[in-house]
Amino acid sequence: MKVFTVWVGRNMRLFFKDKGMFFTALITPLILLVLYTTFLGGIYRDTFEAALAPAGLPVSEDLLNGAVGGQLTSSLLAVCCVTVAFCSNMLSVQDKANGTLRDLTVSPMRPGLMALGYYVATLLTTLLICLCAAGACLIYMRATGWYLSGADVWLILADVCLLTVFGTALSGLINFFLSSQGQISAVGTIVSAGYGFICGAYMPISSFSEGLQRVISFLPGTYGTSLLRNHALGGVFRELTALGFPQEAVDGLRDAMDCQLYFFDTAGPIWGMYAVLGGFAAVVLAAYVLLMRFGRARV
Repeated sequence: MKVFTVWVGRNMRLFFKDKGMFFTALITPLILLVLYTTFLGGIYRDTFEAALAPAGLPVSEDLLNGAVGGQLTSSLLAVCCVTVAFCSNMLSVQDKANGTLRDLTVSPMRPGLMALGYYVATLLTTLLICLCAAGACLIYMRATGWYLSGADVWLILADVCLLTVFGTALSGLINFFLSSQGQISAVGTIVSAGYGFICGAYMPISSFSEGLQRVISFLPGTYGTSLLRNHALGGVFRELTALGFPQEAVDGLRDAMDCQLYFFDTAGPIWGMYAVLGGFAAVVLAAYVLLMRFGRARV
């Protein structure tokens, strides 16, 4: 246990010591918050208004801002929990590139324990950055339109933690097959550019074709985005119900904003989303540890 603690501490110290890795991971959520607010805020507002227009009831500006803020927050956090993990996990690839990992494989530390050390160190650093991003998002929502309860806030933080667990495991599994700084930079760019689309952060999944919706329903990141949507917009939906909006209109809005996901036309419950995301995280982490344990030839 002592060796493992020292190994985790070594990885975390090297991460924070490398200013390039640290600031790249830290500034990513802030850049996304500015970009999302600038370019997606208007689109989310139009979607919200169009979904409620048939109800014929007025919606206050504060409620509109609350809905937009909830969508922006859930989109940003859904992307950051995965993309930041790839930035934080560059150390494992650097150790392979400079030969450090090859030297470490002759030490008494077992490869499986080594893999867990990389994972825990990356998880802690990613979680620190993502929780700071969640705090910034909550401050933004407080300033624009606040409809969250205390339970909503805690559930958002729990979603961030679970999605970070998955994102860290995914980055470790993919990084196992990489061996140079150029490769990790290329993969990080691809993930940053494409993950937001396939997890439903940029565009609602309900706006895709039926075939593409079914394909995306197999991806675990989709369920993480939906969990964040449900909890970031929960207060808005409760307020709409209290204002007298028909339940059909509120349910339609939930569908339009991906708060309700469908797996082959079957609506998935909240606990099912947690089960899918947690299960995939466990499977991916196990695959990564097994590759490190039995795939030493690759390093």
